[in-house]
This record gives sequence, C-alpha cells and structure tokens, in this order.
Amino acid sequence: MAIFLPETTQTSAGSLTPRQIVAELDKHVVGQAAAKRAVAIALRNRTRRQKLAPELAEEIAPKNILMIGPTGVGKTEIARRLARLAQSPFLKVEASKFTEVGYVGRDVESMVRDLVELGVEMVRAERIEEVRGKAAQNAEDRLLDILLPPPRPIAPDEEPGGRDGVNQTRDRFREQLRAGRLDSRVVEIEVREKSFPSFEIIAGSSVEEVDINLKDMLPGLFQGKTKKRRLKVPEALEYLTQEEEQKLIDMDSVARAAVERVEQAGIIFIDEIDKIAGREGSHGPEVSREGVQRDILPIVEGTTVNSKYGMVRTDHILFIAAGAFHVSKPSDLIPEMQGRFPIRVELEALGRDEFVRILTEPKNALLKQYIALMETEGVTLEFLPEAIERIAELATFVNERTENIGARRLHTVMERLLDEISFDASELGGRDIRIDAAYVDRMLADIAKSDDLSRYIL
Repeated sequence: MAIFLPETTQTSAGSLTPRQIVAELDKHVVGQAAAKRAVAIALRNRTRRQKLAPELAEEIAPKNILMIGPTGVGKTEIARRLARLAQSPFLKVEASKFTEVGYVGRDVESMVRDLVELGVEMVRAERIEEVRGKAAQNAEDRLLDILLPPPRPIAPDEEPGGRDGVNQTRDRFREQLRAGRLDSRVVEIEVREKSFPSFEIIAGSSVEEVDINLKDMLPGLFQGKTKKRRLKVPEALEYLTQEEEQKLIDMDSVARAAVERVEQAGIIFIDEIDKIAGREGSHGPEVSREGVQRDILPIVEGTTVNSKYGMVRTDHILFIAAGAFHVSKPSDLIPEMQGRFPIRVELEALGRDEFVRILTEPKNALLKQYIALMETEGVTLEFLPEAIERIAELATFVNERTENIGARRLHTVMERLLDEISFDASELGGRDIRIDAAYVDRMLADIAKSDDLSRYIL
C-alpha cells in the first residue's frame, strides 16, 4: 500500500514482485488466481511509477479493477489484504449507500474524506511510535514533579552542593516508579475534558462542510476545559504520556504527509457496484442509479476534493470495484464508468475442494479460530480429515439447494456444528473432543436434507 512510508516499510512493500504479492495473498485467500494477479500487477505498477521522472509519473493513471463474482468468494478479502500488505490507506464503501446530488444521503466525496481521516490516523500512529520514548521520559519527569515538587531556586549565598540530596531523592523515586512500588499512590493532575458543543446544520450544507467550517471559525470551542482529577500513579503516567505524545507531534506535518500518502497510495474498494448499474424506465422525482454513477465518476476519473486537511486529488488513488452482477451486467454501467475500470477479472464460485482448503490452509483458517476459542476454556478440539470433508460437502450442498453465499456458508455451518460444544465448553474444562464424520452427520445431516430447515437455519 505505499509511497510515503517509513523507510523500512516502504522498502519491504515496494520490493515485492507480483509473484511474491500473490504468494502473500495465498496465505489468506484460497483460489482466485486471476484476481490476485490483477491486484499484484496494479500494486507493482505503483512501485514502477515511483521510479519514473515526475513529469511522466504524473501522466500515468492507476489501472482500476472491476471484480465480478458471487458473494463470499473473496473479493473484499483480496482488496483488504492487498492494502495491509502495501500499508496503504484503505477504505471499503458500498455504492448503494450513495445518492444523487440533491437527495438526502451520503455525499460521494465523503469516501475521499473518510480515506484522508484513515491516512491521518496511520501517519499519526507512526509518528507516535517515533516519539514514544521521549514522551515517556517527559511524562515521567512531570509525574516526579508532582510526587516530589522541584526545589526552590538556589539563593545567591547558597552552596550548590546542598542540592545533591534532593537529586538523590528524586533518583530514588524514579527507581521506585519504574519498579512499580508507587502504583498504589494517588496523585492529582489536571486533565482536559472533551467538549461536544451542540449546533444546528444550515440547510443545504453537508455535515462534512459544517465540520470543516465550524472548527476553522471557532478553534477554541472544541478544546474543552481543564479540571483536576485524582488518579493512581499508573493511570496518571499513561495520561501524561499521551499528552506529551500530542505535544511532540506536529499535526500540520502529519496532515500534509497523510494527504500525500492518500493521493499516491490510497485504495478505495467500492462494493455492490452492480446495484447502481442499469437504467430505470420510469421518470420522476426519485434517485436514479445512473445519476449515482455520474456522481461517482468524477472521483474515479480524477478530481479535487475539499477536506479539513486541505485539497485532495484523486487522480492516482486506486479504485477496486466489485459486484455479483446477477441481475445486471458490467455493460449496463454507463460507458464512462466502464472506461475507468479497464481491468476486469471474474472470480469463480467456490466448491467442495475450495471449502476444504478454506477450513484448513489460510493463516486465519476457520478451524484454527474455533480450536483457539475452545482452548481458552481448556477444551482441546480435534477435527478429523473425514469430518472436514463432510463439512465442506454439506456447505456445498446447502449452497446449491438454497442461495449460494460462498465461503460465508461455512460460518453458519460451523456455528451450528459446534453449538452444543460452545454452550457447554465452560463446564468441559480439560476435555479432548474429536470431531468425526458421524458427529457432523448427527448435528447437520437432517437440517441439510430438509429444504425448509436449511433455508432458515443454515
């Protein structure tokens, strides 16, 4: 995800080849080789673009991707893992949540503002990591001043050596503070309260614009008042550390870096884009799908959006759109929108073999999650290979007979399968439980065979 990153992160993310990116995605998402290749090439092209002359780099736009496939096959997960891998600001939005200009609803520009907020938080977290040591030292000194007030200034006729005892006492207090021997003591410190003033939104203005304007016009309104609070030493130290971190961070610099990172490395995932495809035959005062597309189009084409951190250009943000396209098809999108998503990849529906792999292979595999959850209660779960295959068969069977929701069906099947064990786990401490095919059939077979039951329960 990244062009303006800390040196170590930038090097590790930027040096990955498309083959290595696909290998990283394989650890979390099963199958879908074509989609992985497309996003790997898109990410690598960003690295290549950085090495070009600025004049040429400015002309090279990202090749946006349109993922086509049923729900639950990994569209969102691929985009999310790609963003984590590249350490880019990443935002997932649903196209159906936006409305035309003039109607009440989410403004399409809000997706860019939300992405900038995420970018600011990412950069701020990195800067905090850099100043954490200095902030902790400053907070410790402030707390020692409260526990042991600093000595009065040296008088002209006083020997400086007389202060050695005070310094030794302070050093002793510092050692006790670090060793945790002062944790039970209570100190009084000044804390800043967060204030949330109430105001009315002027008709015709969006919430984002009001937020920007109000904070500029009345900067003191959101600062909050200070009041004294009595806190235990560990809580006081934590509060003072956070306060010192804020003092050491230049938020103007953070905002500039965040906007730059969003412009060069941001990724916006637009889900359910098929819900705004197609033309309505009716006319009248209603939100049209084509109107929503025309509002989203300038953002994808490249425009400048006003945010509270400054103007943000969207020319080089990577857009990944996804949709099932059951009812509509990609050609139902307006021509301009189709042209802005030149790379199209179709994701395959998942079957029994893929379900077996999803249950066992990824780092965060579903079976590993349930085994870890039960271990917290002292219960050891073991899934036999025959049981795993039977779970995959039943999930595939239910998907074929009812609505195909892809890998999400495994969640409903697993919850039903382990219903009794999860309920009784707190009373089964120390037990070893083996899940075999017979257990799977006892818990699920009857439900899977009945269309009515599987429709509502699985």
